[in-house]
Formats: sequence, structure tokens, C-alpha cells
Amino acid sequence: MAGTIVAGAAVYFGSQQTGLAPVRDTQDANQTGAIVAVNVPDTLSANAMIGKTAYQVKCATCHGENAAGKDGKAPPLVHKIYEPSHHGDEAFQRAAAIGVRSHHWPFGNMPPVDGLTRADVSMIVVYVRELQRSNGIN
Repeated sequence: MAGTIVAGAAVYFGSQQTGLAPVRDTQDANQTGAIVAVNVPDTLSANAMIGKTAYQVKCATCHGENAAGKDGKAPPLVHKIYEPSHHGDEAFQRAAAIGVRSHHWPFGNMPPVDGLTRADVSMIVVYVRELQRSNGIN
């Protein structure tokens, strides 16, 4: 129970710091498990569209639709913690290639992602960065 309280507080306070709203619609949370509400831009660049396709195939199962996180699975990538000045593009490359030890969120370790090239991850990063900018994370 204490772990649930700590996890909930981390999500709540983390989303308050960025101005992103935690998902409060219980029906939406039950259907998608999204951790934060993400403002999706009306248009994406061509590279972001390529990245979105790769993201949906390789990342969305854990990190949720539009990088909003998934309760009990993985954190939102549209979050201040993943802004470029804190987690540069190479951090995404390394995460996909070798995995990540759990350190910011209570979701456990992230395993490496099979079947992604550096070019694939670069396009995914373009997509995530455009989502971040649309949500005030620069």
C-alpha cells in the first residue's frame, strides 16, 4: 500500500511540475491506463510521422499512446524528466539499445528493445520531441 501511495504521489507531483494534467477521467484511465493527458499537435513533421509509426509498434505497449505513460507499465515520455536538457537524444538511443535501470519511476527496469536501429530510434525521438514541445516541454 505504501508503494501505491508513493507511486501515485510521484505521478501527481511530477505532472504538476510540468503543467501536464494527470488523467482524471476514470473511464479513460481504465481504457488506456494513461498517466498524463497529452496535447497532440494538429500536424507532425514527416520524420515525426515515421517515428510515430515505429513508436506505436515498439513503444506504445509500455509507454502508452502518444507517450502518455501507462499505469503499472512505464512512465510518460511527455514529461519534464525527459526534456532534452535532462535526457538528450542519446539517452533514448541507449535506452532502446541496452535498457535502463529503474531510477526516476517505480516501474522497474526497462529491457532493451529488439529490432530497432539507431535510425528508427532517431525518428521516434523526433516524434517524442514534437509531442513534448506541443506540451510546453522544450
